[in-house]
Amino acid sequence: MSLQPIGIFDSGVGGTSIWKEIHKLLPNEHTIYLADSANAPYGEKSADDILQLSIKNTEFLLGQGCKLIVVACNTATTNAIAYLRETYDVPFIGIEPAIKPAALNSISKTIGVLATKGTLTSALFNTTSKKYSEGITIIEQEGEGLVPLIEAGKIESSEVKNLLEQYLNPMMAKGMDYLVLGCTHYPYLIPLIKEIVTDKVAIIDSGEAVAKQTKSILEQHKMDANKQKSSHQFYSNKSAEELNYFLTAYEVSVAYLDF
Repeated sequence: MSLQPIGIFDSGVGGTSIWKEIHKLLPNEHTIYLADSANAPYGEKSADDILQLSIKNTEFLLGQGCKLIVVACNTATTNAIAYLRETYDVPFIGIEPAIKPAALNSISKTIGVLATKGTLTSALFNTTSKKYSEGITIIEQEGEGLVPLIEAGKIESSEVKNLLEQYLNPMMAKGMDYLVLGCTHYPYLIPLIKEIVTDKVAIIDSGEAVAKQTKSILEQHKMDANKQKSSHQFYSNKSAEELNYFLTAYEVSVAYLDF
């Protein structure tokens, strides 16, 4: 199984931020990435819709022979990963907002979470928040409108900056000193976010931690690849061009998939 690929899916292009961390840590691993951009954003869909899309994505990747699947989407993780783990006989790596390190390191005892509605309203997020909320104020902010703009490549646009200011300034006014990014699309906005929050707020995303967990699970199951030249296939069911925009620095294959 060491020669089989790692499967990764997201509601769109955001999970490429996770793929980059995995590829950096595990350069010998083959990967297959599925961007379900035709159905983005997941954060505005019902829990059942998110589950059904996650099942469809999983079965596509399993059909490609993937040995492990990374659910590179916070909304899909919080709404579907328990079912996926119970149903399919491969390891799954999920992504949750990194509330724990923010809560443990906050000096002001006030942290912010910028995420989609689907993540913020999920049972898993609620459980995690309660677990680490003792003595901590957690400010939840839905990043409505951000994902479609990122999907369209408008990362440095005035529309994105205006939305970020609208969402982040009130959080800063309440004393936030840590900001947790609860959507894999949002790391692409870190330069703009830093302009707004300056050095007063530390920003946390889950990419590096997910890559380390992927490495650990592969080694645990003795499925890690050794010294092979890796290949990477990316699929989008909306626009291969939009997906390729986020991958121009890499030698990868990007294709449209009628899916």
